[in-house]
Amino acid sequence: MKIVTSFILILFFTLSKIWAQDPIERVEPPNWWVDMEYNVIEVLVYGKDIASYKVTLDAYKGVSLKTIKTVENSNYLFITLDISKEALAGELQLKFSKADADVITYSYPIKNRVLNRRNIEGFDSSDAIYLITPDRFANGDVTNDEVAGLKEKLNRNDKGGRHGGDVAGMVDHLDYIKNLGFTAIWTNPILENNMPSYSYHGYATTDFYKVDPRYGSNASFKAMCDKASEKGMKVIMDMIANHSGLEHWWIKDLPSKDWINHWDTYTQTNHKKTVILDPYATKKDKKIFFDGWFVPTMPDLNQRNKSMANYLIQNTLWWIEYSGISGIRMDTYPYPDMYFMNDWTKAVMKEYPNFNIVGEEWVLRPTIVSYWQKGKQNANGYTSELKSVMDFPLQNALVNSLNDTESWNAVYEELGQDYLYPDPKNLVVFPDNHDMSRIFTQLNEDKELLKLALTYIATIRGIPQIYYGTEVLMKNKGTEDHGVIRSDFPGGWSNDQVNSFTGNGLSKSQLEIKNYIAKLFNWRKNNTIIHEGNLIHFATTNNVYVFFRYIENEKIMVVLNKDDDSMTINMKEYEEVLKGNLTGRDILTEKHFKDVSSLTITGKSALVIELE
Repeated sequence: MKIVTSFILILFFTLSKIWAQDPIERVEPPNWWVDMEYNVIEVLVYGKDIASYKVTLDAYKGVSLKTIKTVENSNYLFITLDISKEALAGELQLKFSKADADVITYSYPIKNRVLNRRNIEGFDSSDAIYLITPDRFANGDVTNDEVAGLKEKLNRNDKGGRHGGDVAGMVDHLDYIKNLGFTAIWTNPILENNMPSYSYHGYATTDFYKVDPRYGSNASFKAMCDKASEKGMKVIMDMIANHSGLEHWWIKDLPSKDWINHWDTYTQTNHKKTVILDPYATKKDKKIFFDGWFVPTMPDLNQRNKSMANYLIQNTLWWIEYSGISGIRMDTYPYPDMYFMNDWTKAVMKEYPNFNIVGEEWVLRPTIVSYWQKGKQNANGYTSELKSVMDFPLQNALVNSLNDTESWNAVYEELGQDYLYPDPKNLVVFPDNHDMSRIFTQLNEDKELLKLALTYIATIRGIPQIYYGTEVLMKNKGTEDHGVIRSDFPGGWSNDQVNSFTGNGLSKSQLEIKNYIAKLFNWRKNNTIIHEGNLIHFATTNNVYVFFRYIENEKIMVVLNKDDDSMTINMKEYEEVLKGNLTGRDILTEKHFKDVSSLTITGKSALVIELE
């Protein structure tokens, strides 16, 4: 009898759960914090026919429910909460009710902020950034190589597939990165990309609030940020406001037709970035640029939809507050609605005044790149709030100069256009990145030219960024395939025959470049003249390029000779800065110069001289 009674009770409670089934599937953002500048939030609630429920908020000091918005799709509600300065951390009780169903109570957490989170120090010219493609750097946790429910499985033999690198692999090698002289890590996107194939790159987000389980978890990413901070290093998160992945959960059940930019037939962006400034551009061309899709698998998000705009801003603030990242690299910065991007940037900088964001504007004309930097007075009246941009024009000029057997003119002329930028010292400078050929390949595998490129990037104005593997001469000869450009870092997998972390199996040339980078960037790490100093450069002659960094009476002289032969330069040519003969020490060779009137530099080499 007891058995029958127990069975009936179990059946009763099971059926009760079914009858009172909670329709709420998602709530985003999953929580908020007290004492935030951004204290009026729009919470997205998703679930079957959720719009048919009445929503109330139990009394909670300092918090009020301002509005409840329904949209075309009854599976969505947008609830606006006002969290005043009086509010204390706790659990808000949201009640969902309707006549034919039990009341559902949803506890929404508002938490205390981490101490001093508001004052996060963003990356700046004192930093040097190490860029990592997480899937290709190191596999620190083999248990997450494949995850149930995620479409793409591990296939290290597929150059465009998942290889198993993860957050744990990056954590394992923080000291390696630090010992090379780098003070910040920029990771390509780490959020979930549950796409059928070619998803390792991370730019097709399918969940904006979830680290891809093949990389780890939200908690493991936060732990990485904490551990990096303990080591004096910063973490820069790659974000995308322009598009999502086609497999994103909301694409399967859109809140409204205008949640993304729809077209009658598939329309790709025209990439015509000049339309932003062009006084003669048509509305049609502008629309195609801003609203066209990147590729068929990446729907273009409509930031003119107010709830979409709120969602993206809140998501960014949530990740900063939750994880403690020190910066953002915003992908395809000009492609979303540009007025939204200003609102987004303002919201971030208001909440975190010392933060930094670098925007990707891949175009080779500084007239266009400079348009996006804060402080630029633009002809069309647009004023940007973005502190930093990627200096693609200088990268291109540097490669052209190094491959030109006759002249440094390309890089000299490009740098001379810095008057276009409100803040040249806040530009991110780089020899290559994840979207272009490896710098060693761009320089035709000339190791000495690579040293010149690295020296230039380390000593010129701006914030240097180096792509993982540059230190061990990673290359992509004969192909532009991104899967090859983003090859696995040797030693990141347990069965690798070469281990770049330990140096085991590296060639003499690879060890030479690795040591060169470590010496150069560890010296740069503590050099205020390079971080903050003024810059003056001299017109180039005989394949020798000379520039100085200086603060008051402290000076550094950089001499770059890309000729095959040794060159002798007369110090009188640089009298304007030197005020006499040269006395100082080359930090690369440790060679001292005492009151010299001329200087001989060997072929294809650099001198970085701390003047005395």
